[in-house]
Amino acid sequence: MRGLRNDRTAQTIIAGHGFMQNLRRGHYELAVDAPPANRVARAFTELARAI
Repeated sequence: MRGLRNDRTAQTIIAGHGFMQNLRRGHYELAVDAPPANRVARAFTELARAI
């Protein structure tokens, strides 16, 4: 795979994937009231407002 030529790139991808899985499963206090299908989109909206 072209984007994973070194360990740092792989670590970034793995961390991002883990974050998305945990967010989708409701392990964070972001968008807990949203249905699972919309949880990721609503969580990113909440994060954008916080920034």
